[in-house]
Order: sequence, then C-alpha cells, then structure tokens
Amino acid sequence: MSQKLFIKGGTLANGTKADISITDGVIASIATLPSAPDGAQVIDAKDCIILPGLVDLHTHLREPGKESAETVLSGSKAAAKGGYVAVSAMANTTPVADNASVVEHVYRLGQKVGIVDVFPVGAVTQGLAGENLADIGAMANSEARVRVFSDDGNCVSDALVMRHALEYVKGFDGVIAQHAQEPRLTQGAQMNEGIVSSQLGLKGWPAIAEEAIIARDILLADFLQARLHICHVTTAGGVEIIRWAKARGIAVTAEVTPHHLLLTDELARSYDAVYKVNPPLRTEKDVMALREGLAQGIIDIVATDHAPHATESKECEWQEAAFGMLGLETALPIVNQTMVQTGLMSWEQVAARMSSAPAQIARYENHGHEIAVGAKAHITVINPTATHRVDRDLVLSRSRNTPFHGLELPGVIMATVFGGKLTYEGSK
Repeated sequence: MSQKLFIKGGTLANGTKADISITDGVIASIATLPSAPDGAQVIDAKDCIILPGLVDLHTHLREPGKESAETVLSGSKAAAKGGYVAVSAMANTTPVADNASVVEHVYRLGQKVGIVDVFPVGAVTQGLAGENLADIGAMANSEARVRVFSDDGNCVSDALVMRHALEYVKGFDGVIAQHAQEPRLTQGAQMNEGIVSSQLGLKGWPAIAEEAIIARDILLADFLQARLHICHVTTAGGVEIIRWAKARGIAVTAEVTPHHLLLTDELARSYDAVYKVNPPLRTEKDVMALREGLAQGIIDIVATDHAPHATESKECEWQEAAFGMLGLETALPIVNQTMVQTGLMSWEQVAARMSSAPAQIARYENHGHEIAVGAKAHITVINPTATHRVDRDLVLSRSRNTPFHGLELPGVIMATVFGGKLTYEGSK
C-alpha cells in the first residue's frame, strides 16, 4: 500500500525550488505549498537536491548460492540507502542465471522484498564458460523479461561466440554488457600493470587487455548493427576508443564505477585486499580521463559494480583475496565529490548518468523518468553539502568490504522513495 508523502522545500535537478506531493504512488503536484496535505508524511528537503530515483545497471546480489555475502533483501536495503530504486542483478550466482528458471527466481525474490525493483541480468553463455550461448531467448520471454545479458566476472573472449550473442539479442532489442578483459593477457594478474605493480612484485594487468576487447567488440557491434554496452571502463585508452566509436554513430554505451572515479593503484601499496578489484584500480591519469569522459557523455552512466564478499574472502593475503568492492551505499556521494563539486557535472547531468540513461540502456520502462506530475514516484533526496564518515560496521550490506571506510564524503541521502513508498529515511 502506497504512502501519502510530502517532500518539502527541496530543489529539483534543474534548480527549480518546489514541494512535491505524492499520492497513491504517483506525483500529484509540484508546487510551493503553504502546508502539507492532510495525512501526508513530511520529508524535510531543505538544502537538498531532489533527483529521479537512481538506477544501477551493475549489481551483485549473490543470491542464490552466496547468501553469506549478500541476499536480495540485504542488497535491496543497501540500494535504498544509496538512493536507488532499481538494480540489475548480475548473473554470476550459484546456480548461474543462464536460464529462465533462475532469472525468474531472482525476479520474484525482488518482488517479494519490494524495496527496489530487481531486474535480473542473464548470462551470455552457459555457466559463464564462454563457449555455448545460454538460453537467451527463454530468459527474454520469461516473467523477468531480461534485456541485458552479461558474463560479468568473465569476458566473452571468443569472437565468434560474441558475434552470435550480439546477433541473437538484436532480434528483441537486447544488449550485451561485456566485461572487457582479454584472458591471455591477464592470467594471474593481481593489479594494474605499471610502476606500482613492479615495485610491489605483483603481476600486472595491462590496460591493453581491456582496450583490445573494447575495440574488437565495437567493430563487431558496428558490423552487426547490434547494441553493445561496455562494463566498468577503467583506462584512458578505453575512453578514446569509445569516443571514436560514438563519433561514427556506433551503438555502444559504457559505464564507469564510483571507485574508478576516485581511487588509484597507489592504494595497493598497503597490501589491503579491500582495494583488490576487477578490473583493477588504475593510475591518476586514467582517473582524470574517466571523469572527463563521464562529463562529456562519452561514458554514458555510473554503475556501482557492487561486489560484496564474506569477510574471509577479503581479510587475507592479497594474492588469495577475492576481487570486488561494495558500492551501492556510497555511489552518489562519490559522484558528488568527484564530478559535481569539481564543476565537471551539473545535477541534471547526474540525473541523466545515474537514472535516465541506465534505465534507457536496459529498457526499464518504468524508471528514469523526469520528476513530473502524473509520473510514478521514484525519487532520491540528497543533501549535497552535508558530510558523513563511511563506517563499514554501519553498512546495510551483509558484507563489509568497502574501500571508503573512514573517508569523509560529501552528500547524505535523506530519503529514497520507490513507487510512492518511503524505503529509506536518512534521519533514521
């Protein structure tokens, strides 16, 4: 049952000040009102920016099979705390989401929890093995209506398999989201290949391993006139290849993670495995190129690659640790710090990169819309000037592997509204 809500005294992404009245899950009015409607719960949005609800195209919820790290319930709570109203659950679960049965199971779990919309991402290949196509058609026609397919965590490295996948999804306007990592160039790799890896004696992960796959798949997508999405771009060279493709009208989109907008490979000097991630943290030069690419729209969206892990998988020697970081609860403050406060992006651009563009790429028809009368009430309220210190013991995820522990970040999520229901309230 929807709540009657009244968001008082906020500022829309375009700079307009307004009160927002929500009734039966729909935005009833956007105007400056003298008082709240009768019976409405009031959300104080003074000094806050009101955004369309955030959409994440890259989330690891771990269920089924790895519930010690995360569940649909705990991940949904973390998402709501971060301002998200929709997340895309990646396929590397146990069993793998490579058939209609598993994606429908994940979809129904999300519906039962009801905190955010959980959209399953289907595997491209059976068992993520990179050899035979998964049951893509059945997943697309299932109750979950999957439109995004990815072997994330594994690259679809075989060019012929990738061609067949792109051809298949083209028939129903789907998209292949590629984890760009040439496996032969990254065997045993532990971090970015460069000065730091040489000094630490850790096997390096060269930028070219990412860029070679990006270039190959862009050419395939152009040849086939199919849609391609590049997951978690990390290199300056990758940005330039995507820039080249977009200048030629090729149907490629790309994402960057919050951690790749802020952190560098220098952090590996601590040997703290919380900084071990796939693809790896790169150099300051890469970080600056990623920020510029995001500001210019060469990189279309911010996606968290939220990757929770059980404690024993991260609190161990670097070489033995799992790859991955938490991301849902801190994404918007990090974008605020790296992109808005630096003057690189406006709040309208943040709304595009974190709400409308990801929804459009994934074909999530009920998300990413502007805040307008008659629209479904998916809303995020952030105080951009308030600060908070990240504490891994206070995250809502089941895991604690946040690389931002102890950092003071600008931006506090004050409220998340999902379909007219208040799913997170910062003051509580």
